[in-house]
Formats: sequence, C-alpha cells, structure tokens
Amino acid sequence: MNFGLDHIEDFKELLRSYSPAAEAADVLSSIELVILLGVSGSGRNAVIDKLVETGRYHFIVSDTTRPPKIRNGKLEQDGVQYHFRSEDAVLQDLKDGKYLEAEILHNQQVSGTSIRELELARSSGKIPINEVDIAGTVNILKAKPDVKMFFIVPPSYDEWISRLFAREDMNRQELSNRMQTAVRVLEAGLSSKHFTFILNGSLNEAAQVVDGQVTSGLTDGVRDKAAREITQKLLEDVIRHHPGTH
Repeated sequence: MNFGLDHIEDFKELLRSYSPAAEAADVLSSIELVILLGVSGSGRNAVIDKLVETGRYHFIVSDTTRPPKIRNGKLEQDGVQYHFRSEDAVLQDLKDGKYLEAEILHNQQVSGTSIRELELARSSGKIPINEVDIAGTVNILKAKPDVKMFFIVPPSYDEWISRLFAREDMNRQELSNRMQTAVRVLEAGLSSKHFTFILNGSLNEAAQVVDGQVTSGLTDGVRDKAAREITQKLLEDVIRHHPGTH
C-alpha cells in the first residue's frame, strides 16, 4: 500500500518543539500508564490484546493519518485498532496541544496518543496501556516520569521478518522504510535506561511477564539482560541484511 504525508514539513516543524496542553498533566497525575515499545512486528499489539483480555487494562486507541490496512486478513476498523484521521485534523490538534505525544513514522504517516483517549482511560478505572514509537517516549517521560515502559523483542531476525510479512504485504520501499526505522528504534532502546526488555517468543508468557512486573512494580533483571542481548543481535542482523539502513 502506498501512502505518504502531504504536509510532512509542517508536522516536522510542529513536533520539533511540541509540548502537550496543561490538561494532559492533570489527567496523567491521576492514572497509571503502561507503554510498550519495539520494532514494527515485534508483537506489541498482540501482547496488549492479551493484557486487555484480563479485564485489568484499558487499550488507548491511537490516532493515525494513514488509511486502514489489511492486517491478518481483516481490514482495520476505525476506533478499534486506530482512529483514522485526516492530516488537517491531526495538524490542528497538535497546534492546540491535544496530544500527549505524536511522531512521524517511516516518513509516511503521523500517529499519536490523544488527551481525549487518556480521559477515556481514566474513566474506565483500569490501567491504561498503549504502544508508541521511540520519539514519543520523550514527551511521555517528561509528563509522567513514573510511566512503566517495556521494550518488546522478537526472538530472532528470521522470526521477526516472518511475522512482518505474515500480517501484511509490503513493497520494497515500505520494507526499506521499516528497516531504517527499526535500526533507529533498536539503537535508541538499547541506549536508554528507561525500558524493561521483554522477549516475545511466547505471546502468553510475554503478556504474563509484563503483567507481573506491572502489578508487582519489580523488574526481573535476568530476563531483562537476556532480552537486551537478543535485541543487540537483532540490530546487528538488520544492519547486515540491510546495509543501507545504517
């Protein structure tokens, strides 16, 4: 699927110095917040789905400027996987500070977490959970330093690529964009101390580990170290298979 941004320079300018409106701080101070990160296809959304099934978590539906895709044989639905919005609408809300965070993804779309979704999460009485991309964590950490952030890691390069192509078709340019983004995300994740790394070799186990660490407030150092080592190997494999990405 080919799509892009007509106003990419406007988005870059807005996001360069973006900060959310004051109302975001009021909402954030009264909720827990769990954020999952990782490369596209790492299984972040699948882990979130498992956690939502427990009845203890509220999925925050992000906004995006891209059109719906066919994922796992089904067309994405507005308000379920994402709120699919026009560039003009997202631009205006950014100008008004109505996002906690937003980011240009793969140089072809803008996605972000809206304050209205945080308000819905607060009213649910459950733990808000979402997946964001690496640049969005800057604003989240600034607004809520006690946020719990987990970096989800596929078990190997081969398994990751298999997952990517199993869920959707990609042309050569889109794959190249994904690999460039993956290198940036992996490098940023490995260089940060804010993330707990979780191996997603078994979906049920990955969800259980995240849930256990959220509810206990404790980090499993052994698991974290092992997942970080796999992440480093994944980064090396991406660069080796796609030399133009680095």
